[in-house]
Amino acid sequence: MTTTPTAATVAAATKALLPDDLPGRLRSLREALLDGLVERDHAIRLALLAALAGEHLLLVGPPGTAKSVMARRVHLALADGGYFERLLTRFTVPEELFGPLSIKGLEDDRYERLTESYLPTATVAFVDEVFKANSAILNALLTLLNEREFDNGTRREKTPLVTVIGASNELAEGEELDALFDRFLLRLHVGPVSAEGFRALLDLRGQSQPAVPPELRLTAAELRAIREAADTVEVPTDVIALLVELRTFCAAEQIEVSDRRWRKLLKLLQVSALTNGRAKVSVWDAWLLQHCLWNEPDQRAKVYDWYAARVGASAAMDPARLTKIVVAKEGQLKRDQKSRSQMRNDEGELLYRDPAGELSVQQESAQQRRQKGEPLYLAPAEALNTPWSAQLNAGGRSRNGHGFTVSELDQLHVGTRGAFEQFAHWSNRASYLANRNNWLTEPVSAEPAMEPTRHKPPYIKHFLDEVDTLRADVEAYRQSLAEHMASLKAEVESHLWVTSDFVEPASVSLMKSANVVSSLAQRVDTLRREVEFLPCEGVEDAPTPTRKKR
Repeated sequence: MTTTPTAATVAAATKALLPDDLPGRLRSLREALLDGLVERDHAIRLALLAALAGEHLLLVGPPGTAKSVMARRVHLALADGGYFERLLTRFTVPEELFGPLSIKGLEDDRYERLTESYLPTATVAFVDEVFKANSAILNALLTLLNEREFDNGTRREKTPLVTVIGASNELAEGEELDALFDRFLLRLHVGPVSAEGFRALLDLRGQSQPAVPPELRLTAAELRAIREAADTVEVPTDVIALLVELRTFCAAEQIEVSDRRWRKLLKLLQVSALTNGRAKVSVWDAWLLQHCLWNEPDQRAKVYDWYAARVGASAAMDPARLTKIVVAKEGQLKRDQKSRSQMRNDEGELLYRDPAGELSVQQESAQQRRQKGEPLYLAPAEALNTPWSAQLNAGGRSRNGHGFTVSELDQLHVGTRGAFEQFAHWSNRASYLANRNNWLTEPVSAEPAMEPTRHKPPYIKHFLDEVDTLRADVEAYRQSLAEHMASLKAEVESHLWVTSDFVEPASVSLMKSANVVSSLAQRVDTLRREVEFLPCEGVEDAPTPTRKKR
């Protein structure tokens, strides 16, 4: 009885085939390949990684910048297999890449090529001026690069191709070359040696060939084991989130990236993690993305700047997302603080403020009418039956609704028990004017008496719980950033594929993020204190005056 091996068993068996101390061996191999080169660290790293991942590298730059040297040195890193090199021109024919037609095959009515020592049998190839490929070459080249297969007559043959390093003095022009350009996952612009490195360049003598110890060279079986083991490397959610955001960024910047490239990019990151001795992809592996996502050289800097500003972020927590949440909660608090509700008395009745500012349950009330700012009054009833009553113009106490000013009242006479005296000298004058019943009034709607809204206890509790969760997220992210900052130098400088010059920009970016998160922590603490002070139902802020029912 046979049993089917589990995925874990297969993964363990695959990893068992990996070379011992893979990171150390690859580091030694990389340094050996760099021997005798000036300012070509980037190119060697990417070329060796391309071979490990089974991908292809495109080098763009002027002639004489050691582009072909990269391919020859990658071939030195492999223990077995052939090497092929060709310069394409617009006159290049398929025979120059894929081999001549077999005369014997033609005699037997078979259209076959003799591929030995040509591209279909090579493990490493260098194709210079690759975008000069004509239509007669292009289709076969695309199949060979992507599927590692070659159509030889009626047969489709597997090829041992590990990697192709293409070179060009200029970028591809024309839609027919877009597919070929897309086959090169890794891309690097190679320029002349800088002024700082020029003296070291002059010190070189001849075309030195690096001495690569046989024990460092990689066999086909080891390459296969590396790629198979890379499939088991975990891709954490923060890296997935970074790729999702980067895809959105590329779309906004009009950087076209095919779905095939995104899938290959993920595998490249897994290979990067595995060869660095890790079982999980790190955000530092994503440094490589800048060399995979440009179609024009200036786009590489855009991707790099985006990544450098994004390092240290995670799927659930990053400064931008946390800031948005804090701003949203601060807005919610501000709305709650500004919210007003109509007051109620102890019986639950709605309260209003009359014109005098007094609380009342009556929505409709009356206020004293005025004439050019002067209050108006009713005439005293005692003034209706005096010899001078004609002054009222038979309009009654309200004088037909027009009322009297104080000066007009002072001209009236009042009679008490047969005696008459002028209102201005009347002993009851002051009390008369103070009595609201003697005012000429008009109806007015009272304004609702408003107070800060008292929120329900469950609402306050839920708000506080959300703030506490936010504070925990901020603190967890701050600790994560601290760990990143503590390990940054060691991780980047020991990384096989990331150059050490990234330490400084990454440190600056992490420090900026740490400052932002520290500020967010203070804002969240302030937010919580303010939420605790929100008016709550059933809790009196302070003793309030007795509210009388009117």
